[in-house]
Amino acid sequence: MYKRFYGFNVKPFSKTPDPGFFYLSRGHREALARLQYAVEERETALLTGDVGCGKTTLSRRLLDSLDGSYLPIVIVNPVLAPGELLRFFALRLGVLQPGELKTELMGQLGERLFDYYQRRVCPVLIIDEAQLLPVKECLDELRLLTNLQLDDANMFSLVLLGQPELRTRLLSGYYEPLRQRIGVQYHLGPLKFEEMLEYIDFRLRTAGRNDPLFTQSALEEIYRFSGGVPRRINNLTANALLEGFSRDAGLIDGDVIVDVARDFGFI
Repeated sequence: MYKRFYGFNVKPFSKTPDPGFFYLSRGHREALARLQYAVEERETALLTGDVGCGKTTLSRRLLDSLDGSYLPIVIVNPVLAPGELLRFFALRLGVLQPGELKTELMGQLGERLFDYYQRRVCPVLIIDEAQLLPVKECLDELRLLTNLQLDDANMFSLVLLGQPELRTRLLSGYYEPLRQRIGVQYHLGPLKFEEMLEYIDFRLRTAGRNDPLFTQSALEEIYRFSGGVPRRINNLTANALLEGFSRDAGLIDGDVIVDVARDFGFI
């Protein structure tokens, strides 16, 4: 309802990871480049970051960059029982009847991966929110998967996306064999203040508005309450637009942001 009032074609601060609104900060560019390298080299990659920093959006951008020589397989809810992860992967690779015994299942996986390798197709297994993998047996299964390789090449790429506790978990000596398989890793941090300014300006322009909308005091308050985390920025600004519209405010000032932050419980 505020789109016409503020001159937008679409809402500029949606909560969904729309690739059209994806802003590549320096950190996001580096993270994406490392993920693309890992996929091209059939490596195992680990990307961590706090909630709302853009890991899932980055994975969507990665998927959009893949051509027909890749077979993307995405797990968005990794709360799986032991054995389910391997069976899910097998089914997505085209194994019609995954074996009940792990030895049989691993044999089937090896055959399918080698078949894709011969066809010059690289399966890419992406596990989002990997810190939710429930038990150590699931990480053991990932280690077993990474053992399915040729003498001179890996047969697939594994990308793990998770919150910082995933990196901490992998530091345990128990997971040393899996950690040694990780060839590429990166931690995605929040935006700096200057990057936040570019981020907000980019989204406003993408939504159809070229004129400034937030005062300097508003921008400073947005950064203070968001800490530079994109999802928090979106929440604050989206609700600030609603509040500004209700006040018939052509510009959003710091007082509006403070009131919105209070509604969110930040004060």
